[in-house]
This record gives sequence, C-alpha cells and structure tokens, in this order.
Amino acid sequence: MAYYFEEPSHTFGEYLLVPGYTSAECIPANVNLKTPVVKFKKGEESAITMNIPLVSAVMQSVSDDKLAIALAKEGGISFIYGSQTIENQAAMVARVKGYKAGFVTSDSNVRPDSTLQEVVDLKERTGHSTVAVTADGSPNGKLEGIITSRDFRIGKADMSAKVADYMTPLKDLITGEDGISLAEASDIIWAKKLNSLPIIDKAGNLKYMVFRKDYASHDTFPLELVDSKQRYIVGAGINTRDYMERVPALLAAGVDVMTLDSSEGFTEWQRRALHDIHEKWPNAKVGAGNVVDREGFMFLAEAGADFVKIGIGGGSICITREQKGIGRGQATATIEVAKARDEYFEETGIYVPICSDGGIVHDYHMTLALAMGSDFIMLGRYFSRFDESPTNKVVINGQYMKEYWGEGSARARNWQRYDMGGDAKLSFEEGVDSYVPYAGSLKDNVGLTLSKIKSTMCNCGALTIPELQEKARITLVSATSIVEGGAHDVVLKDNTRSHNQ
Repeated sequence: MAYYFEEPSHTFGEYLLVPGYTSAECIPANVNLKTPVVKFKKGEESAITMNIPLVSAVMQSVSDDKLAIALAKEGGISFIYGSQTIENQAAMVARVKGYKAGFVTSDSNVRPDSTLQEVVDLKERTGHSTVAVTADGSPNGKLEGIITSRDFRIGKADMSAKVADYMTPLKDLITGEDGISLAEASDIIWAKKLNSLPIIDKAGNLKYMVFRKDYASHDTFPLELVDSKQRYIVGAGINTRDYMERVPALLAAGVDVMTLDSSEGFTEWQRRALHDIHEKWPNAKVGAGNVVDREGFMFLAEAGADFVKIGIGGGSICITREQKGIGRGQATATIEVAKARDEYFEETGIYVPICSDGGIVHDYHMTLALAMGSDFIMLGRYFSRFDESPTNKVVINGQYMKEYWGEGSARARNWQRYDMGGDAKLSFEEGVDSYVPYAGSLKDNVGLTLSKIKSTMCNCGALTIPELQEKARITLVSATSIVEGGAHDVVLKDNTRSHNQ
C-alpha cells in the first residue's frame, strides 16, 4: 500500500525564530555570510564559495548576463538560463567573464588608418572619449595607440585625417601586463596621473582597459565574487538532453558552476547526466535537483552532484503541485534534506551543500531557510523585480511592474526542465505568466535584505551561517500567530507598501 507521511508538510511562513542570547560582539557589522557552493571533503574548503547566500534562478525572466554581473558584484551567483540556444547561453557567460571586476573590455576601438570623423562618430554612439587604436580595430587586436577627445579639436582638425597622425602611439603609453591585479593597476594610474591604463598580453594584444572611475566603483562592492583571474563568477543551467554539447561550450566560455535544471531531480536522467559530465570533464562543477526528501538527496549525492537543490512546486509562479499533485512544503523539505546532508557528511566525510529553491515570500523566510540547514537560497521572483532582470518594465493600473514567467509556462516553452523522457515537447503548463511589482536596483534591495538577515542572526546569537544552524531555535506557529505577526486591529494610513518582501 502507499506510504503515508505521519506529519503534514510545512512552509516557511508557518515558522518563527525564537531569539537567543545576543552578546556584545553580535552586531550586524560582524556577521559573515560566506557559504560553500560545491562539495568538499572534511578538513578542506569548497572550490567555490559565495560571500552572500543568494543565487538567481535558472529562468528566462530572471538570469541573463546583466543580472549575473550585478549579483556577482554583491557576492552571489547567477545561473544563466538554459532555455536558449547553446551559442546564446555561452555568449552570455563569456560576457560576464569578459567584464572582469574593474577591468573593461574596450567597446571603443578604431584602426590607425581610421579617420578622425570615425572617432567622433564612435564617441557619439558610445559616450566614451577614450578610444583604443588596434591593428584591426577589434577590442583585442594588437594595440597601436590611444586617441582621446583631447588629441584634436573638432572644427580645427581635418576630420578626414588619419588616427595614426593624432593618436598617442604605444611607445609613449604606460601599460599594464595581463594578469595584473586591480589594486596594482590602480597604483599605476594614481602614480602616473592617468585616467586610464591599457592592459596588454605578452603578444601586445589589448585585453582590457582600467579606468580611474571604475576603480572607485569597485571600492563600493567589497563583497564582489571573482575568480583567481579577477573575473566575475557565473553559473549556468543545463538540461538532461543536450548536455554533451552544451557543457563543453559553457566551459569554453568560462562558466564556473552549472546546475541540472528540473522540476524533479530524483530521476535516472539526472544520474546519467552527472555520470557522463564528470567522466568527460572531471573538474566541472554540476549541481542537481530538485528533490524534497532524504531519498532524493542521497540519490543525487551518490550520483556525484556538487550541490543539491530542494523544492518542488513552491515557487510563486510554479503550478506543478496544482497540475500534477506532487511536491512538499518547502520548510519540511529543507529540514529533512539538511538532516540527510549532515548524515551523508558523517558517513562519507564529503559535505554536499544544499540550496533551497522556492517558497520565499518574505525576507525573513531566507533567514529561516538558512537556519533550517540551507547553505544558500535560489530566488526567482525576488530578482525578477529589479532593474537588472531581462524583462520589460510596464505600467499596470498606474503602477510600475516587471514581467515574470515560469520556465514551465507556454511562453518559456522550456520542456527540457520537465523532461520525463519521450517526445520533446511541453505536454502541459507547470508555470504561469505574470507581473511582479517593480522594486528598483538590485544593489539597494539586496543590501536591505542582507541587513535584515544579519540583524536576525544577531538576535539568534549567531555570526555565521553554520553558527545560526547550530544555535537557532525554531517554533511552529498557529494561524492566529501568523495574523498577529503583521499589522492588525488598526487602520493603515498607507496601504500601498509591498508585502512581497
């Protein structure tokens, strides 16, 4: 007969944290939110760690290269959506890696035989007054010199004259070698009183430009997440169909970590994909999911998953539970999988991080997810509201909104995410097409969210995520307690504030 779980499953909204002792050292400024992303052995460190426990969902309406850069600046990772061509996804990854924290791939380039008029036209298009002169006019061609708006006077100089006659040639330029740190580049800029510093490789090819103003911007992102070459860290979603073609393209583009993106990860298809990928590319980092119980976690951990995602049907635009009748309350799923993760670590000495994916309505739900054992949290609706998400901003009933749709919607047509073998098609929808209230910039909102998380952790007497998981005291609350937790028995003056935080 069917197996029946004795206890009902619960969501994050049914729990509260009970305050613990707050010492004098427990202040938000001392809280460290660093967390592992991929599995590691006892006594070692994870090959990839984040400075904040937030990643963006593998969704068309959320994660492109623009959001990936913005989130990496804050210390998190974006998983660029996989429901697009391999070429387009790899190009997005390459743009993130090419951005390089504080290092800019030149978008204003001319040849030595270009005319001054072409320089003027280029400046009007880009707004940039510093133009690199390369042999072939490409961003990474052999550097011949630099020309700026100060090198000639419009109206006085012959606009048909060649750039070579006005540029500052390479021999007179101060340059940096490829591999230089941003701090070293900044020291040269200040010591030599420069506005910009070209970075060239050993062959003399232009790699990047470092601008004085960009280093100042870099200082405003102390938690930015970069690799050993000072490039932003970025993830990508993959599926169980074309992974043998998609993975090498993503690795070539520089992707740091990937995840199998599926509504249900306890499948033979994911086991095969993990096996094939790790056999062909042993150093590739691949997460898997989604699962909602101990058995699902153990299956994926044994299959070689570098991290495991938790959650079925808990997303704000996911209707898997409604359509198929499968899923589990996100809190209960997180608690059980966290116990399985710790059990697996005890038995094998291998720590497999877990990611809570879905079920986040309010900011405090993130703190609960961490306290219940999540190493990091995947968010879709949350990030879709920001300027940096790839969707349109529209006005609905006088209010600014952002478009937001699920990967299981007809609009996304991401049948691979719901693949159970058989025909390559989306049989029925498991997601909806919707709007979410526009919320402004990612930086401002993430900063506010993190301040709430840090403050709550201090209330619990914890300065790190592992310490929160050890010290947290969590209580299941009644329906009346939930009502009591919000504004009640009053008439609100302003009823326009968002309840989606």
